[in-house]
Amino acid sequence: MAEGLVNSLHSKVLLAKSAGTKPGAVHPLAIRAMGELGIDISSQVSKGLDVFEGQEFDHVVMVCSNAAEICPFFPGSKEQIHHAFDDPTSVGGSEEEMLQAFRKSRDEVDKWIIDNLVLPNE
Repeated sequence: MAEGLVNSLHSKVLLAKSAGTKPGAVHPLAIRAMGELGIDISSQVSKGLDVFEGQEFDHVVMVCSNAAEICPFFPGSKEQIHHAFDDPTSVGGSEEEMLQAFRKSRDEVDKWIIDNLVLPNE
């Protein structure tokens, strides 16, 4: 969701590339929650960290609770940031309750991006 938010809403100042420690399919409820904002992430592909090995980044942002312990060091990055967000896939309940968790995560991630990464003159 973070990649979709950055590249759709903040592309004038940021370019996001995302990877995970356990790549898998993009969750259908993530696709649905992002679609509510008019952002289509259905063609995004979950990638492993090895895809970006050796590349340079201004910011490396780790967003899950255990990523700081298991993510590799990115020597070419200017800044490495760890900010844990609740994992919406860990929420049980009805489909609507689970969708609400994805909406909450989506909104929290976007607010964090704006507060921490987006330049004031965007």
